Amino acid sequence: MDIEKIRTMAIDPIVQSYDKRDTILYALGLGFGADPLNEAELPFVYEKALTCLPSYANILCHPGFWAQDPQFGIDWVKILHAEQDLVVHKPLPATGALRGEYRVAGIEDKGEGRGALLHQEKELFDNATGDHLATVRSTLFMRGNGGEGGFGNAMLAAEPVPDRTPDRTVEIATLPRQALIYRLSGDWNPLHADPAIAQKAGFSMPILHGLCTKGIANRAILSAYCDNDVARFKAMFVRFSKPVMPGETIRVEFFEEGAGRLRFRAIAVERGDVVLDRCSATVA
Repeated sequence: MDIEKIRTMAIDPIVQSYDKRDTILYALGLGFGADPLNEAELPFVYEKALTCLPSYANILCHPGFWAQDPQFGIDWVKILHAEQDLVVHKPLPATGALRGEYRVAGIEDKGEGRGALLHQEKELFDNATGDHLATVRSTLFMRGNGGEGGFGNAMLAAEPVPDRTPDRTVEIATLPRQALIYRLSGDWNPLHADPAIAQKAGFSMPILHGLCTKGIANRAILSAYCDNDVARFKAMFVRFSKPVMPGETIRVEFFEEGAGRLRFRAIAVERGDVVLDRCSATVA
């Protein structure tokens, strides 16, 4: 890797507009509206009193897969999405235009043959008012790099969830076509649509997007702890541990720590695999 080029890389601010169709489509991609009589979910999928989900901030104003540029020397084929952190400063407007400002916050060098962690941050602002709406941090595990140096401060390691019975669980079934709906919100990676490409990657079928799984966990938090009031949702961190296959049921297990702080994990019920681990959230 060319560490200095990555450290000094400048990404121009990205402005993205979204309308009611985009807001509703994103919610449908997370499975909202599965029960047509569930009025608590109606604001996310119906233009009357339309409400934007906090997790939409994860994908708005995305800068594209810049790591593919050969000038950076990153073995991009071996990159894995490791972690995603979201802090909401102010609820996203139901429709509007946001401005995303990016920086690479640091690279943690694990050593030659052990890979490296790349941390990037996105600040989201309302492009009309200038209001600071959200901070998003994503961590990429670069399995094909390592031993080339780093910069910035290392992130604190996520703690394991408590070793006890969860205080509350929420189960949400996904649809076999879930990934095909979710990808319409902007992630067109064929791994989530094309069986032949999924098989080349070692999967029996196209897998669900990691950020879709995170969005489903956001849905569980809103329903279980916020009465679906997005103003009460403050922050959420997840570590991606294993993929979800479309059609599986996701069980989110919550461990309450008081003062609105939650720890949680998510399990693919049919396989018993932990798909999100060492997760946390803050609610009001």
